[in-house]
Amino acid sequence: MPSKAPIGFCGLGAMGMGMATHLVKTGHQVKGFDLYRPSLQRFEAAGGTPSPSLLNSAVDMPFYIVMVATAVQAQSALFGTAEGGDEGIVHKLPQNAVLLLCSTVPASYAVSVERELKEIGRGDIFFIDSPVSGGAFRAADGTLSIMAGGATAALEKGMWLLEAMSAPKKLFVVEGGIGAGSNMKMAHQVLAAIQILVTGEAYGFAARLGLDAESVRKEIVEGEAWSWMVEDRGRRVIAGLDAWRPGVSALTIILKDTSIITSSARLCNFPVPMASAAEQVYFSGLSQGFGSEDDAGMVRLYYPGPVADVKCTVDKEAKAAKLKLVVNMLIGIYVCATAESIAFAQRVNLPLDQLHELAVDAAGGSHVFREVGAQMIKGLKGDASAWSGLGKRLEDVTQGLSEAASEAQNLKCPAFLTNTALSMLMLAKRTADKDASAATAVKVWKS
Repeated sequence: MPSKAPIGFCGLGAMGMGMATHLVKTGHQVKGFDLYRPSLQRFEAAGGTPSPSLLNSAVDMPFYIVMVATAVQAQSALFGTAEGGDEGIVHKLPQNAVLLLCSTVPASYAVSVERELKEIGRGDIFFIDSPVSGGAFRAADGTLSIMAGGATAALEKGMWLLEAMSAPKKLFVVEGGIGAGSNMKMAHQVLAAIQILVTGEAYGFAARLGLDAESVRKEIVEGEAWSWMVEDRGRRVIAGLDAWRPGVSALTIILKDTSIITSSARLCNFPVPMASAAEQVYFSGLSQGFGSEDDAGMVRLYYPGPVADVKCTVDKEAKAAKLKLVVNMLIGIYVCATAESIAFAQRVNLPLDQLHELAVDAAGGSHVFREVGAQMIKGLKGDASAWSGLGKRLEDVTQGLSEAASEAQNLKCPAFLTNTALSMLMLAKRTADKDASAATAVKVWKS
């Protein structure tokens, strides 16, 4: 590793601020830039060096990190907006600088950056496509999950910096060069996008069933319906409006990622019905003015009042039966989210075992992904034993989800993901044996 090499940094939002200040804490001189002046002031207070301009942040910086929100912002920051001008970072970086693009962008955009660097005569820059996952707290602790793709030489030069920002065993070098890191992030975000929304769907359904939110949370966190996202977002769903404004993770962030998934899927003619359904619901939330608020606030589309105000009045047996409906809803949706993520990963030539290793303990992780996802990968790799009789049965998962969908219909409760997942499971059942495992569902995406 270079001896405390100086680092340029662009994009001091929630994640970027954590990443940049962590590098400062480890002893690096970090010159950061952000258009939002209060962020620069916070960065300076944390020991960083605020840059007076974007271009100044790149001068004489042998290492540079871009952590802006979108591909459009990245393009402007990297190359500038003037035709043939020199208003972007890449025009000021020194020879043989290492450039990390940590933003979540389409793989096609990452590939276009590599191409444009060569076209403008900056092929000397060692470029790494390295989206991150883990949230602001893990960014500040230097324990992110990072998915990195690039040329061998670039990865070797930038490895120390990638390692400095990631947790042990959470740095995944993805074979395939530029674009592979972004594709891996998107395969993971299929899980995240669906499971963020299903939190609202599950808690809204539970409230209409007359279940108190704390009992629902306990059932989810301690049982087979656990997922990282539903546990995390469930806290803020229960906390209500005060936790949504401004919130921890704005709706527009996951909507951006979901739209990257659906647009990327269209480019490779691949179906993503679960992510597409989630995108439409997120659009609905956006149109109601929820864009800048925490994505946990999507529960409002399923239940009109605070779910924390619901008091359960039924006896123990009836309560258990209602909780089982919520659990069955979640498990059915998890199975389909798992199938969509893994099948998409295979479509874009990602190593499936690496996806499982990454996602199982990341934000997209769930008990279902750990168990059923492993079976799906086993089956897709040619082991036919994965399709029969192991673990959860397709018949049982479909029946449980069907019962939840029927009760949601009786209650006039929106159940967007529930009904999309049920349709996919019913399609899977048409060609499956009676005792087929739930892993068989992935075949629908492969047919």
